[in-house]
Amino acid sequence: MNPNFGSFSAVSTGLNEGALRRERNRVLRNTYWLLALSMVPTVLGAWLGVATGLSKAMSPMVGLIVFMAGAFGFMFAIEKTKNSAAGVPVLLGFTFFMGLMLSRLVGAVLGLGNGAELIMTAFAGTGAIFLGMASLSTVIKRDLSSMGKFLFIGMILLLVAGIANIFLKSSALMITLSVLAIGIFSAFILYDLKRVQDGEETNYITATLSVYLSLYNVFQSLLSLLGIFGGREE
Repeated sequence: MNPNFGSFSAVSTGLNEGALRRERNRVLRNTYWLLALSMVPTVLGAWLGVATGLSKAMSPMVGLIVFMAGAFGFMFAIEKTKNSAAGVPVLLGFTFFMGLMLSRLVGAVLGLGNGAELIMTAFAGTGAIFLGMASLSTVIKRDLSSMGKFLFIGMILLLVAGIANIFLKSSALMITLSVLAIGIFSAFILYDLKRVQDGEETNYITATLSVYLSLYNVFQSLLSLLGIFGGREE
């Protein structure tokens, strides 16, 4: 047996591990950059929605239909274009649409005496949750893949209960769902970032979409709670 074979194999393994590590870091870095960029069309969409009263003009049921059709249509398009040059523009178009859909809540909160302050507080809280989950994802060594199934079930239950509450109009249920949404989608941020770091997710557009949706839901839920408990009438 060639004595140099063992050392050559070790060097080759080390090079492969180094290449994998660099690729994972590249995907994670691109995910962070695209996530930051996606905030721009989201803010523009929310501003346009508030300025025109577009989403406010729709009834809750019409708004739900438009939201579901638009969101799933965009997500289908993102999946189809994620490996092409069109992937990023389609994703940014989706975040603009999501900003439009958020404008109904943003407009309602801005109607409060301290509305601007509440929005900034919700934004800061969402940022703190993201930083916390991102930091946690770098120190946790265990495999979190088993979390995915439970988080997905929780998300579906939240969606069903949220649709039901359009008809029930229960404030207590809305508060409960908002609290649960913050917990579930915060865990989703950790789960999705860990998948990138473990090499389970190798497409940064898909990774950005997953984390963006979680951040969107955390922000929306925080803003709803702040509007209910911290809002002051003008």
